[in-house]
Amino acid sequence: MSAVKRKQLFHRFLAISKISDSISVNKFYATLSDDRKEKIANGPELGDFIHDNPQVNAENIKRKKGERLRLPQWLKTDIAMGKDYHRLKENLRDLKLHTVCEEAKCPNIGECWGGAKGTATATIMVLGDTCTRGCRFCSVKTARNPPPPDPLEPVNTAKAIASWGLDYVVLTSVDRDDLPDGGAAHFAETVREIKKSKSEMLVECLTPDFRGNMDCVATVAESGLDVYAHNVETVEDLQWLVRDPRANYQQSLEVLKFVKSHTPDLVTKTSIMLGLGESDDQVMRVMEDLRRIGVDCVTLGQYMQPTKRHLKVKEYVHPDKFQHWEDVGNKLGFAYTASGPLVRSSYKAGEFYLKNLLKSRRKEASLADVAT
Repeated sequence: MSAVKRKQLFHRFLAISKISDSISVNKFYATLSDDRKEKIANGPELGDFIHDNPQVNAENIKRKKGERLRLPQWLKTDIAMGKDYHRLKENLRDLKLHTVCEEAKCPNIGECWGGAKGTATATIMVLGDTCTRGCRFCSVKTARNPPPPDPLEPVNTAKAIASWGLDYVVLTSVDRDDLPDGGAAHFAETVREIKKSKSEMLVECLTPDFRGNMDCVATVAESGLDVYAHNVETVEDLQWLVRDPRANYQQSLEVLKFVKSHTPDLVTKTSIMLGLGESDDQVMRVMEDLRRIGVDCVTLGQYMQPTKRHLKVKEYVHPDKFQHWEDVGNKLGFAYTASGPLVRSSYKAGEFYLKNLLKSRRKEASLADVAT
C-alpha cells in the first residue's frame, strides 16, 4: 500500500472516530435532566482555566473517606538550611539538648532557626526526649519508664541559651508521669539557671498538666518565669480521640485557671489545633472558656499529620478562616491572638509580640509604683 493510500485511510478513520464520539456525547447529553443541562451551560469555560489570575477557592479542603489530602500551597515551606540553622543544631547536639522543633517536626524550624543573631530561636525540650503518654497527634517518642532526667540539663540549657545571645526563650517538656512531681522541680531549676545566667532573659514555659497536681504547677509558676503556657490542644468533644486518656479538657483549664489566680502577674497562654474535624461552634466555645478563666494569649494553627501512624488530617483550614478566628480572639479580649495555618504554640513572631507585651506591662507596673 502506498504512502498516499495509507494517509487517506488514516484521515478517514479520524473522521469516523469524531462522528462516533459526537454521537456518543449527544446520546449522553440527551439523557441528562434539564437541571444538569443548565449547570453545564452555566459552567466554566476554557478561559476560566487559563486566565492569568485564577480566583482562589476560599473554602477549607476536606478529606473524603478513603482519600489522602494533598498539601495545599499555603502550607508548603522551604527546606531548613543556612549557617545559623546548622550552628544551632550542632550546638544543641554538643550539649545533649533536645528541641520540640525537631521532635514534633515543626514546619517553621527553618524560619526560627535560620534567623540572624538575636532572632534565631528554638524551643528547648527538657526532661529528655521520651514521653510517658501517647497522644495521637504527637510524634515524640513514648515509653512507660524513660531514662532519668539529665542532672546537668538545667545548666547546659542556660549555657546554650546564653551563647546564642537571645532575649526570649521557650522551655517545654515531655510528660513524665513516672516522676513523683512530673518533673516540675527540674523545670523550675532550668528557669532559675537561665535567669542566673542572664537576668533580663524572658522565659516562657510550655508545661504538661502534671496530672492536675497544683502543687507541681505552683512549683513552675513560682520559678521566676514570665509566661506560663499549657495547651488545651483541641476542642472539648475531640479530647478523647486526640489526647492521651490521662489528659483532658477540664484538667487543662484548671491548670491555666490556677496559674492566673496563684500568680496574677504571669502571662498565661494556650494553643488549639484545627483540622481535626471540629465545628465552628466547638472552637468558639473553647475560646470563650479560655477568656472566662483569664487566659491572656491564644494561638490557633493547622494540625499536620506527622507520620502514617498518627491521626489523619480531616481538613486543611483556609487562611481566611484562620483570620476569622484571629478577629474573634481580638473581639473577645485576648491580649494576643495568633491564628494561621503555620502558627504553632511557640514561634518567632509570637515570641516577638510577647516580649514587647511583657516589657510594656513591666513599664506600666514601674510607673504605677512611682506614682504611689
